Amino acid sequence: MHQGLYLVTPDWDDTGRLVDITRSALHAGAAMLQYRHKGASPALRLEQAAALLALCRRYHRPLIINDHVELCLTLDADGVHVGGTDVSVAQARATLGPGKIVGASCYGDLALARAAQREGASYVAFGGFYPSRVKQYSFRTEPSIIDLAKAGIALPLVVIGGMTPENAAPLVARGADMVAAISSVYAAPVPGAVVCEFDALFAGRPKNCANQGAAV
Repeated sequence: MHQGLYLVTPDWDDTGRLVDITRSALHAGAAMLQYRHKGASPALRLEQAAALLALCRRYHRPLIINDHVELCLTLDADGVHVGGTDVSVAQARATLGPGKIVGASCYGDLALARAAQREGASYVAFGGFYPSRVKQYSFRTEPSIIDLAKAGIALPLVVIGGMTPENAAPLVARGADMVAAISSVYAAPVPGAVVCEFDALFAGRPKNCANQGAAV
């Protein structure tokens, strides 16, 4: 697993726009990409995931498919991310084998994270920590869960939920390995600059992000 920004796609039907902004984000340093489109038809999902996989291969970044294990197999993507209403971590691991990434949403529940680790997860994701423009959470995850997880779970930790470079900073300082974000990048006037700001949280030093424009 990498450290840095874990970019998650919005529910956009416009594949060209999706690919263009994702290209800018990968060019600027996004460490990993998750394809997530809850409302896509199977045909659109295949089209978009294939286009994003080609992009990720160009930039040598992993592509994770949200929920759809069979799509991951069809495309030979790098892994899947599963939540509480999807297939289990154990089922995903059994289907994909040992060589793929399997991520698990654990919300604010350490017991879920421990179970995911036992079942073969590659990483665990906690959140939402902050109000999100994309996902509506009926709870708030407390930052202290990172301290507890770091003490008892030997997997990389991803944080999600309303993430911006500013409010992600204290979570990274506590030990979060990756920050998952959607709107703060895809809705930004200059997505590459925001990616650079996220990346700076893990660099240990300030970075000049003012000149991060779109990839060519």
